[in-house]
Amino acid sequence: MKIKPQGLASCLLAVIVTIALSISWTAAAASFETIAYPSEDGLKITADLYGAQLKPGAPLIVAFHQAGSSRGEYRTIAPKLLAMGYRVLVPDQRSGRAYDGVSNETAARAKAAGKPTRYRNAMQDLVASIAYAKKLDPQAKIILWGSSYSASLVLKLAARPGLAAAVLSFSPGEYFGGSWVADTAGRIKIPTFITSARGEAYRWKGIFNNIGTRQKTGFIPPVAGRHGSSALHPSQGAEAIPYWRAVKAFLRNYARRD
Repeated sequence: MKIKPQGLASCLLAVIVTIALSISWTAAAASFETIAYPSEDGLKITADLYGAQLKPGAPLIVAFHQAGSSRGEYRTIAPKLLAMGYRVLVPDQRSGRAYDGVSNETAARAKAAGKPTRYRNAMQDLVASIAYAKKLDPQAKIILWGSSYSASLVLKLAARPGLAAAVLSFSPGEYFGGSWVADTAGRIKIPTFITSARGEAYRWKGIFNNIGTRQKTGFIPPVAGRHGSSALHPSQGAEAIPYWRAVKAFLRNYARRD
């Protein structure tokens, strides 16, 4: 699919729509439970699970946060996805600190245990979280979702056959040096969605072009936007609306419930 900006007319919406969306996003904010499970090296991962009450087989999004962040990054995003019929598992990775007052408990444990907490060290937390999601419901379609550094990591994982049904990547880039992500992008055969702030698109153009499936969407917003999944945060007001429209269209086309 060709990368192209969306029409400016699409984001000319009334203020009342933005207010209504903000209310709906926060209405279901308490619909989660905080759980824990081990990473590959035994470190305990803290995570929020949204939609445990949904019937078995409901698609399950495993959403990872950006640098310096925590599972709090999705406290206003996951309820929206839940309302769309998706369960959401949001772990604290060992590389991060806090977001909107929600501390990263996994990172605190890693630091206390003297474990390295660089971006690449968090890969084992992603792998363990995906494995946990698969055990949670073997019938569920697993969808990967990453933000900033984890947006690059989920693209690496998406290249593994059979690991997931689709992947959404918010502000990926070659944060690990060289062409580490682009070199394996050709092995991605599942539906892929990539976006970022408007001024960041150059960072993922090469990765996008290398992705080995035609079922891919590169969304360049008609607004300035924001880095990572925070582009969907209600604090972004009307600027979040075109992102949500693009996400909904992708999920509807490529990750909808069977």
